[in-house]
Amino acid sequence: EEYLPDAQKVYDLLIRPLEPDLEALKATTLVFINDRELRKLPMAALHDGKQFAIQKYAIATTPSLELTALTAPTSSSDRSNMQALILGLTKPSPPFAALPNVAMETTQVQNILGGTTFLDEAFTLERVTQNLRQHNYQILHIATHGKFGANPESTFLVGGGNTRISITDLDRLFSSRKDRQAIELLTLSACQTAAGDNRSTLGMAGVAVRAGARSAVATLWFINDAGTVPLIQEFYRQLRHTHISKAEALRKAQIKLIADKDYNHPAIWSPFILIGSWL
Repeated sequence: EEYLPDAQKVYDLLIRPLEPDLEALKATTLVFINDRELRKLPMAALHDGKQFAIQKYAIATTPSLELTALTAPTSSSDRSNMQALILGLTKPSPPFAALPNVAMETTQVQNILGGTTFLDEAFTLERVTQNLRQHNYQILHIATHGKFGANPESTFLVGGGNTRISITDLDRLFSSRKDRQAIELLTLSACQTAAGDNRSTLGMAGVAVRAGARSAVATLWFINDAGTVPLIQEFYRQLRHTHISKAEALRKAQIKLIADKDYNHPAIWSPFILIGSWL
């Protein structure tokens, strides 16, 4: 529990002074626009001395309010019909290790949402591009390794056959769909896909949102492969409900892990953040 003193100190600095206003407004969701070091801080893990911030509020992050204003969500009544394009890597791709739980994760996602799955060698940029052009998938779920580096060449997702999908590829992929229905949600179940530097806010997920995805779920650091499965599973189950927001769906998934003795440490559940539209 070495994280607690810092988690409580930052809560006292950022949120506690606002608590009277939040209570008066009956606020249920907090949306952060983070800069500098705060970009890599999981606001969900801030602690008031009794509980985590995520146990009190749904939490989202956005690169800017101007960008968020452009992202009108799919109506909640359409959620039951959302289809997903699901991509994953289970095999090792040196220097990256195998991800043995990705097969289970992608199977569960398809069971909940329906759609199409491509794993390992079938997971290529060409196949992703072709399927997004031919079908109006509302969710793109990618479970693989990812890294945000100091420049575009060192920022990528790992595809099948030891290929790299660069941040430029991702930008072009989403920009090419502007004449079609926008991707409602991009989930990057991968390492460090929300990390960024002062030149590129919130990493690959931020690029995807700027290029036209309405929302993205991504991670701030290297994540627990096994712990990802129940969190993603619960997130999509909750997302199927028509009366809750994406931020609330992620909140419920994180609370479920907090209640699980195997996955309750914030290192496991708090790196998952929602970027863009939280509705």
